[in-house]
Amino acid sequence: MSPSRWRSLAGLLATALLLGLYARGGLAWGLGFVALVPWLLTLSSDRPTLRVLANAALMSIAFVAAVFYWFGAAIGAYTGVGAPTATLVLLVFAPLLQPQFIAFALVRHWAGRRYGPWLRALAAASAWVACEWLVAKPLGDTMGHGLFPSAVLRQVADLGGAAGITVLLLLVNEAIAFAIEQRGRGVRAWLRPLAAATGIVACMAGYGAMRRADLQAAVADNAPTLRVAMVQANITDYERLRKQIGAYGVVRRVLDTHYALSWSAIRDHRADVLLWSETVYPTTFGHPRSEDGAALDREIQGFVDAAGVPLVFGTYDRDGQGEYNAAAFLEPGKGLLGFYRKTHPFPLTEHVPRWLDGPRLRGWLPWTGTWNPGDGARVLPLRSADGREVSVVPLICLDDVHSDLAIDGARLGAQAIVGISNDSWFTAYPVGARLHLAVAAFRSIETRLPQVRVTTNGFSAIIDDTGEVLANTSIGDQAVLTAFISARDPSPTLMVRWGDWVGRAGAVFLLALAALAAWRALRRRAIAAPKVESAIEVVVLTPFWRALTGALRLCAGAGLVWLAFDMLARIGLQIQSLSQLWIFAAAVLAPAVAAWAVERAFAAQARIEGSLLVLDQRRQRIELPVASISALRPWRIPLPGSGVDVRLGSGPWWTRGLALTRAHALQRMLAATGVPVRLEGRFAAALADRAQARADARRRIDHPLLKFALFPLLLALVAFRLHQVIAFGGAFGEYYTFGLAAYLSGLLIWWASWSIGLMLFAAVLRIAIETAVVLAMALRSAHAAALRDALEWLSRVVFYLGVPAWLAWRLLAMG
Repeated sequence: MSPSRWRSLAGLLATALLLGLYARGGLAWGLGFVALVPWLLTLSSDRPTLRVLANAALMSIAFVAAVFYWFGAAIGAYTGVGAPTATLVLLVFAPLLQPQFIAFALVRHWAGRRYGPWLRALAAASAWVACEWLVAKPLGDTMGHGLFPSAVLRQVADLGGAAGITVLLLLVNEAIAFAIEQRGRGVRAWLRPLAAATGIVACMAGYGAMRRADLQAAVADNAPTLRVAMVQANITDYERLRKQIGAYGVVRRVLDTHYALSWSAIRDHRADVLLWSETVYPTTFGHPRSEDGAALDREIQGFVDAAGVPLVFGTYDRDGQGEYNAAAFLEPGKGLLGFYRKTHPFPLTEHVPRWLDGPRLRGWLPWTGTWNPGDGARVLPLRSADGREVSVVPLICLDDVHSDLAIDGARLGAQAIVGISNDSWFTAYPVGARLHLAVAAFRSIETRLPQVRVTTNGFSAIIDDTGEVLANTSIGDQAVLTAFISARDPSPTLMVRWGDWVGRAGAVFLLALAALAAWRALRRRAIAAPKVESAIEVVVLTPFWRALTGALRLCAGAGLVWLAFDMLARIGLQIQSLSQLWIFAAAVLAPAVAAWAVERAFAAQARIEGSLLVLDQRRQRIELPVASISALRPWRIPLPGSGVDVRLGSGPWWTRGLALTRAHALQRMLAATGVPVRLEGRFAAALADRAQARADARRRIDHPLLKFALFPLLLALVAFRLHQVIAFGGAFGEYYTFGLAAYLSGLLIWWASWSIGLMLFAAVLRIAIETAVVLAMALRSAHAAALRDALEWLSRVVFYLGVPAWLAWRLLAMG
């Protein structure tokens, strides 16, 4: 192995070791600002893309080995395959479980070839958080979680969440690595990146200290307050107990233990609310499967009625779609207030997607779960016997590693977070339970909602609005933990207002950077030496035929404008009657087809043969000596499209005009014979440039038949089928009810409606593009052609991808 390879391996292992220490928490949180530096130095030295990719894949494996070594053992114990096998599988799939390293390295390598170090750092950090946003990780971990031990620095999470802290950590690491790379270029070269790194940390500390002091200030109001008792029973191995005492015996022991601890909480702690952990009642509540189950349901409600306090506990819920991991809210004397269904069940162990599920998978993995995901955040009240009330958003286990539910709850008016979890599979690996607690605490920082969190056997915890763990139980304890939560409405944080925006912003930044790179490439191509074409497609028109064709085009455009105005002013953006379709056919489609037919009739191919300009039509051949042509004058009024008049050397204009989009190409073709031909007239060059740029930007995907016939048909088929199912009860309901003619007529109406709508949408996009290009030309921008090409591609993306995405969103919203 070469010395450079050894250095790369050493840097990679050093970063893995530092990240392993950083993940353990405590005083090691400061390592987050330098842990990536050794690896970044190796990435900067790797040149080929494949080496960068291999380096990043190895880094993800080393990271999993150093930080999540316990996860493989926990999975092995849960599934019964053993720790060595599970750990090996975990390491093999590490690049898929931690793909942010690969995204980070590849984007950093790509951006480093095109931009400076600062833009490279921003692009790489954006790739990291965008990847973590797009590809959900099992434990929801991100580098920013490691700063949880710093009570001051973690406060920045209310601006951008843990992902925002990750971005800042990555930038500081990049600045330090760049300073090391610049150490041989003088003091100023390495001092500037170090100053930037110091400034980032100082800003984080300043904001955190200010925010923390503000939150810790005494609250003057007298908001209603509830005393919540969290019952941690420390009963974990349900399967072992089930083999020993049977399923009913397990439920009996669990309930009796919770009853005893709950009575103690009411008697000794004067609890207003009781909170039990996830799946503490391991069957469906309210939907009993047997008479014993119905008796247990009545028993739990009877306990709540006797205790006189509400109870929130983990159980199962069921409907026609299947079962759910749920939290039930019971009130004394009133019964079941409602369920919250777990939105993010753990992959495979709790939920298997339908596309993956099947007998073969369950034969291979018999421990896979059957729960369905819930339908999002829900805010429910906790009410004491004397009427005090606090609105809470419940989170079950993996729900608290996703920021969306807590944020949605805050938007719905929640005043506290209630977390219930079963972390019993972390019993032998407290580092996993500690990570889960830290990740859950970030939900309180992001929303500024206090949190009470109960687990089966630790760590149950009380978390305030700064993320501080005020008290917690230990792993393996049987205990009652009591917390106070108040009905206070915190001011919305930036995270609550914008949601988990950092990952999305990173993705948008990368798209913008890619667009900039494409624009630069187009700019280089645009200024390259133009080639001389051998033949050009033109339309040879006499003044009469040009006027007629232009009038037909004007009529079609005016008809489309009138139809759009009528829809906007009177009936809305939809086709509601056959009369609209007839108007469209007569005022838009018929003149457009007639104009196209005239142009096809007079189409020709222009080429040079010796000293002659030959216009070869189907029925005739026109020859003009190149020496007799002195100038080309672009049409000021582009009807029926762009074109030129030809001035003959003797002075008069030729009796026919040439409709074409490539005036510059024709000029170059004529000039290649040795006869200089100029562009004549005011704005001639600008008009020719505009037409040429639009022609150069045109692609096969822009063909009218594809754009306004085939593509609308695909969308119309989807919408028409849904209409058939809703209106007639099946995909061919109208056919069975009214016959083939009615069915095909309905399909034709839907097709025509989509075609009209897409024509109007394309017209709006065209107006926007032409306006932007005209402004660029008016400002004498040298990049107007590249700008047009970029806008054309953007419009294609919006047209061919945006419209189907909009339709899918509408269909999902209806469902």
